[in-house]
Amino acid sequence: MAAKLVCRYFSHSYTPEDISRKQMESPKSSPIPDLVVNPRSAKSAPIHTQQSKTSKPRSIRPNDLNLIKTLYALVDSGSMNNALYLFEKMNHSDTYTWNVIIRGFSNHGLFQETIDFYYRMEREGIITDHFTFPFVIKACGRLLSLVDGQKVHAKLIKNGLDFDLFVCNSLIDMYFKHGYFKHGFTENAEKVFEEMPIRDLVSWNTMVGGYQIVGDGLKSLICFREMLHSGRQPDRPSMISALGGCSIEGCLHGGKEIHCQVIRSGLELDIMVQTSLIDMYAKCGRLDYAESVFNRISSKNLVAWNAIIGGYALNGHFYESFACMKRMQEENFIPDAITMINLLPSCSQLGALLEGKCIHGFGIRKMFLPHIVLETALVDMYGKCGELKSAKCVFGQINEKNLVSWNAMIAAYAQNGWSREALELFQRLQNEPLKPDTVTISSILPAYAELASLAECKQVHAYITKFELSSNTFTSNAMVYLYGKCGDLQSARKYFDDMLFRDVVSWNVMIMVYAIHGFGTTAIQLFSNMREKGIKPNGSTFVSLLSACSICGLVEEGWEFFNSLKRDYNIDHGIEHFGCMLDLLGRTGNLHVAKQFIEEMPLAPTARIWGSLLTASRNNNDIVLAELAAKHILSLDHDNTGCYVVLFNMYAEAGRWEDVEQIKFLMKIKGIVKTIGCCMVEVNGKLTSLSIKTSITTKETRFMMCWILS
Repeated sequence: MAAKLVCRYFSHSYTPEDISRKQMESPKSSPIPDLVVNPRSAKSAPIHTQQSKTSKPRSIRPNDLNLIKTLYALVDSGSMNNALYLFEKMNHSDTYTWNVIIRGFSNHGLFQETIDFYYRMEREGIITDHFTFPFVIKACGRLLSLVDGQKVHAKLIKNGLDFDLFVCNSLIDMYFKHGYFKHGFTENAEKVFEEMPIRDLVSWNTMVGGYQIVGDGLKSLICFREMLHSGRQPDRPSMISALGGCSIEGCLHGGKEIHCQVIRSGLELDIMVQTSLIDMYAKCGRLDYAESVFNRISSKNLVAWNAIIGGYALNGHFYESFACMKRMQEENFIPDAITMINLLPSCSQLGALLEGKCIHGFGIRKMFLPHIVLETALVDMYGKCGELKSAKCVFGQINEKNLVSWNAMIAAYAQNGWSREALELFQRLQNEPLKPDTVTISSILPAYAELASLAECKQVHAYITKFELSSNTFTSNAMVYLYGKCGDLQSARKYFDDMLFRDVVSWNVMIMVYAIHGFGTTAIQLFSNMREKGIKPNGSTFVSLLSACSICGLVEEGWEFFNSLKRDYNIDHGIEHFGCMLDLLGRTGNLHVAKQFIEEMPLAPTARIWGSLLTASRNNNDIVLAELAAKHILSLDHDNTGCYVVLFNMYAEAGRWEDVEQIKFLMKIKGIVKTIGCCMVEVNGKLTSLSIKTSITTKETRFMMCWILS
């Protein structure tokens, strides 16, 4: 179903392998030697800064008011080349004329030129005033130029402008923009705000919005509350920023209060406020409220459509997100980069790799790339679909990688069992000017879990405690899983019980830990406790439950949980749920039911799905069904070594030597080599990898191998 909905629109898009990036060619400017004084025609007449050799420089009267008006008009129209030409011909010893040019550069996004022009102003001894600094500070914030920003801050203090209202507002905004990328600068913004003798609505809005930018939703809401107590009436930017804070914290009650204030303020029909309400309700888990707000929008724009599409994907309604995109396209809206970003999680969860590739190709064809957020979403999608080669390729093409990009690639390696690669990438990250955060730790911990080394687990625990990363719920959840994977069920449960706050992921992880250790009944009991606490389960909860049922052979309970997904919780079945259910049927010997289950799946079976049936056929010695599963696996993954090995062993056990020779011949001509089995043994706190080719030399290792074999 997802394929039909997505490919119908992206059918003309090629996959990323077939498309090369295009570069825009900048149009060549035609030389126009004379100055256009008429401001209406100024923008269409670009001017060279050098004059013709045959023409003499004009003499311009210094105090010509008409020239200043013309300069102002050129700047407003965006003709900065013309404005600069005129500026150089004027007597520009007054501050006002310089401020006009600086304002033009800043307003038209020429931030580096703004800073350069400011330094030129300083060199020529022109006095800077309270109109100069806000535009220069804005440029420093947009370019994340900390050194320039601090120099400007020092200069304005020297000039006695550190308490000017407009200057302070600009400083707060600049420090928050730096705080998004580096820790410590939010305190600078707070200090400027606290020392302000006078605050206007812009000051409060900058603080509320700044906290939202750095991801501190709680402080954003506290600041919004203080603004109300100070007697300030919130406007549209105030509402949008406060709703963003509610979205970050998942604060539904606070969001409803702000919604009431929106209605009282007469902003309920404002499209930007309505879009923020949709986003807030969706991120707080009330998709019904989000749909209600969306349906009341009379003139929907692309931003509103993107918000509801993202809301569907966020709440596990993946098919609805694709259907909503189709409705959007029918109303003549063209998807943009944000649409792609919101659709890719649905591809990830449904295992819809083809649709994800179509979206990637569409993004390249529409020249949405390079786009750091879209590229990071692509890395995440490819990683969750098992396409690590494509994920690595996209990651390598990101020009300026941020911490989110690194985290996505580390998680992709860890989730697919490439633990060594994940750990190597984590080591590379520590050499970058980026500080690992709680998401990084949460992403890398599954890699440590794959190693199943209790000594490594305790070392990571000490690292987290040292850098004060343990208070975060994401990290705590990962530590519970890590202890469970390392075999220390008691420590995992203790860590879980000691958590101050448990979200749905916390419960999912603990249920999965019990499943790993074969305590299926305990896992189901924990799910009952979770419901009693009022925690709403999600799709991952049922992956954990179905895994517990599969490991313990609880067929009836497994069917009940599988059927209750859509019936009781309105959650779409993902590829993981079908995989767990198929594994349960295979483990309990219900092979023909498993085969019928695959045939009736609404999603296209992946190689992993058929691999589960192949494993079940191997365990139950059903060669016919194994051959069927192998046929489908090899059609999806031509070089699947495991598939050939399973068939080889089954044919050998059945005495079908001609088929054995045929498998050997196919493996030889395809260059497929059987992977050498290995195991990890922990000796004196160190992990040792042992395989057939390993030479056992140390006394401790020989002793351990003797103990294992005994």
